[in-house]
Amino acid sequence: MPGGEPVRRYTAVDFADAVRDVDVVFDTVGGDLAARSVPTVKDGGIVVTILGNGYDQLVEAAGTRVRTAVLLVEPDRQGLLALAELAENGALRPELDSVLPLAEAAKAHELIDSGHTRGKIVLTLV
Repeated sequence: MPGGEPVRRYTAVDFADAVRDVDVVFDTVGGDLAARSVPTVKDGGIVVTILGNGYDQLVEAAGTRVRTAVLLVEPDRQGLLALAELAENGALRPELDSVLPLAEAAKAHELIDSGHTRGKIVLTLV
């Protein structure tokens, strides 16, 4: 990325050891990841998370040195209609990580809790 650090894959290296003095951390994983990101952010920077879980932990870790924010999106009629049209036209397709029978719901929860899924996990009734 011009003028800055490249995006790092957290599965390849522990980001907390490899990254320092970033302006912004955008957390899409949740749990303790946002709080663990605080030392990588320079004074006055910000950690933004799209998940509520772990937010209290993030605020505590950030103190007054780093700003924090949670970004939540409320669906609205116009947006949902636009998404429905994209789906009907085949332009919007969900990425599936796993399709499991309902009997394996516990395994589905384990996959979700691991934080390493790519896409949605679907439980089937058959």
